[in-house]
Amino acid sequence: MKYKVELIQSEEGFAVGCPDLPGCWSQGATEEEALANIKSAIEDYLAVQDELSRRKQTRYVEVVVS
Repeated sequence: MKYKVELIQSEEGFAVGCPDLPGCWSQGATEEEALANIKSAIEDYLAVQDELSRRKQTRYVEVVVS
């Protein structure tokens, strides 16, 4: 699967985030390193998300708006 990532260049290198995955950020000294690091961060993010969803229980509540 492909994810869009956004790179922000600074004096220290590159920060990179994935807008589709809130809180999924990484960095690298070069663009190539930053992209490799965000790929790893996305894989870890999805693994944790999958684990959490297996333990999650869903319920519905009714809310009456007056």
